[in-house]
Amino acid sequence: MALNNNKKVNPFWKLFWVLILAFGTMQVFANEEQPAVSGEASHEQPAEEEFNPGKVIIEHLVDAYEWHIATIGHTHISIPLPVILYDDGKWHFFMSSKFHHGKEEYLGYYITHTGMQKGKIVHKAADGTEVKPYDFSFTKNALAVFISSIIIILIFTIVARSYKKNRKHAPKGLQSLVEPLIIFIRDEVVKTSVGEKHYMRFLPYLLTVFFFIFLNNLMGLIPIFPFGANLTGNIALTGVLALCTFFTIIFGANKNYWMHIFNTPGVPWWLKIPIPLMPIIEIVGVLTKPFVLAVRLFANITAGHIIILGFVSLIFVFGKSSIYAGYGMSILSIALSIFMNFLELLVAFIQAYVFTLLSSIFIGMAVEEHAHEEHQHEQH
Repeated sequence: MALNNNKKVNPFWKLFWVLILAFGTMQVFANEEQPAVSGEASHEQPAEEEFNPGKVIIEHLVDAYEWHIATIGHTHISIPLPVILYDDGKWHFFMSSKFHHGKEEYLGYYITHTGMQKGKIVHKAADGTEVKPYDFSFTKNALAVFISSIIIILIFTIVARSYKKNRKHAPKGLQSLVEPLIIFIRDEVVKTSVGEKHYMRFLPYLLTVFFFIFLNNLMGLIPIFPFGANLTGNIALTGVLALCTFFTIIFGANKNYWMHIFNTPGVPWWLKIPIPLMPIIEIVGVLTKPFVLAVRLFANITAGHIIILGFVSLIFVFGKSSIYAGYGMSILSIALSIFMNFLELLVAFIQAYVFTLLSSIFIGMAVEEHAHEEHQHEQH
């Protein structure tokens, strides 16, 4: 009997096999939490720590000195990264594998698991206090920045070559995917916010910011190496991006922008001279703009990861009481996690768009030319 290759597969069976695969995966991870059952070995090994959802979620969100790939049984598979320390006038170079996943120390240095410097490399001083050296280590997030930067360079190198080859033809391939985004950001965001006269000066920076954030948001949703790093959910990186916008505003602003800050037109003199209330308010407004940009991106991306990891953690929380409760909760948790992942795809674009839009608006305010002032000068 001939097989009908055009026959469509029932969506129910697709969902069924997805759930079976998910159940099997969850069972593998659940086995990690089980203590040893060997009668002779169980009393020699320390009791394993109970599953702590908060600890697991935080460990997935924060930066690390190694890139964790998977855990099979009691074997941790990870990529060690270079550790670079400067302490007491000496440089120390070694791989993070010397710490054995944070369980041992090397040259007197170790990764602390308590206190304000939790997760950082420290050493014990003579008085017993933990001292943090100057740390220039190549961490997981640093490697993720290089990976995403290389991907962006490759993408736009390919797109640029396609433009050169197909100047008189319709875009195709990767070019057809990237071009609508470039045109959208150029025409609907940058040009309308910055203005026709000045938008080309800032377009390269704003396009770079948009694609960098968008790509890293998407990469953070893929839980396999070389993806999965919570890069845009790191306040240090979002802070640097916000500072780039801040310095672009500062060095790109015209004299009218500074005039409106230190000598705001239309404001009574007693709000500007005896106590410079208005200049202080305006300066605070300038300084809060990068803060808003950094926190908005950091909070939204981090919240999405926490919700997804929280849903997955429910499987193990219920599984501790009963394996049947764990499997029952897994159906709901997996369904909610899939829904949140699709929602995060939308959030990945929205947050890149919002950061670029707000940066464009702030830059537009800095380069805006005030027609009413020019008209007054012409009258005089």
